[in-house]
Amino acid sequence: MKPAIYHCISRVVDRRFVFGDVERERFRIFMRMQENFSGCRVLSYCVMSNHFHLLLEVPPMPEGGISDEELLQRLMATNTEAFVAVVARELAEARAAGRDTLAAEIHARFSYRMHDLSEFMKTLLQRFTRWFNRTHQRTGTLWEERYKSVIVESGIAARTMAAYIDLNPVRAGMVSDPAEYRWSSYGEAVGGGPRGNGKKARAGLVRACMSHHGAGFEAERWKEVSRIYRRALGLALERRSGKAETGKGVARPQMNTAEALAAEDAGGLDSALQLAAMLRCRVRYFTDGAVIGSKAFVNEAFAGARERFGPKRRDGARRMKGSGKAAAGVLWSARDLRLRV
Repeated sequence: MKPAIYHCISRVVDRRFVFGDVERERFRIFMRMQENFSGCRVLSYCVMSNHFHLLLEVPPMPEGGISDEELLQRLMATNTEAFVAVVARELAEARAAGRDTLAAEIHARFSYRMHDLSEFMKTLLQRFTRWFNRTHQRTGTLWEERYKSVIVESGIAARTMAAYIDLNPVRAGMVSDPAEYRWSSYGEAVGGGPRGNGKKARAGLVRACMSHHGAGFEAERWKEVSRIYRRALGLALERRSGKAETGKGVARPQMNTAEALAAEDAGGLDSALQLAAMLRCRVRYFTDGAVIGSKAFVNEAFAGARERFGPKRRDGARRMKGSGKAAAGVLWSARDLRLRV
């Protein structure tokens, strides 16, 4: 069973602009904690002033579950050492007594919240809300409604969605270069993040760009894969660390292996450049399209959820229009949006 990828969005109640630097940094900390606990992977993210975007890969739980050692390691991401020590003692005593059923019950107390989109989002939003309300002496809900999610195919769809997410502060007029925005995956990847390395962000973006091509594209390939991602963002090659230049007329260097695969995914270099230009606009399909990917992928998702659609509908894939027109024929949507597209 393959991992599933979701674009998740949630907004502050009344869409108030309440997230400053401290709040955005705290949200990122909680997001990374939940990532380390859950086994899910953050491919791309952006925390804005009143909402956030998250591209999340949710792998299935491994057959046979996870080991005691991995369970304890994951618990360290969200719990105190004293708490984890108690769980470790319980597990050790159960194993020593040959009580595997009891050990399985101990695992189940925590594992039901792992490898699960709903549990990831619920825990993240609740944890941040409790911190925010305590910090700002307020009570009640912080989020205007349940988070929205869009299923995203790996490959060009995931890469395009990741770039769309990282370009949020550019579309909002906050920065001219996404590398300048600290609370996003690209900003963290090139700027180093709060701990000065940005490895988590780079690993996520590499997976967003190339994981569909199988093994061989890990975080260490960032230097090569980053050229793909900069092109998806509409940026020229970096001239120095952490900086990128935009504009037309930039000489195109010979493509590396990863770039050649990416251009093939997009249907050629010209198509890839058209997609990059499209991402400078708001594309409602990426937040309301339900499923985004190739025609075959969207139709497969439609067949798996046939009961949710009307009896007259024969297939799921819908060609993108309006601001999403540049993706027509490359990416498809499960919803045929008619207004504000």
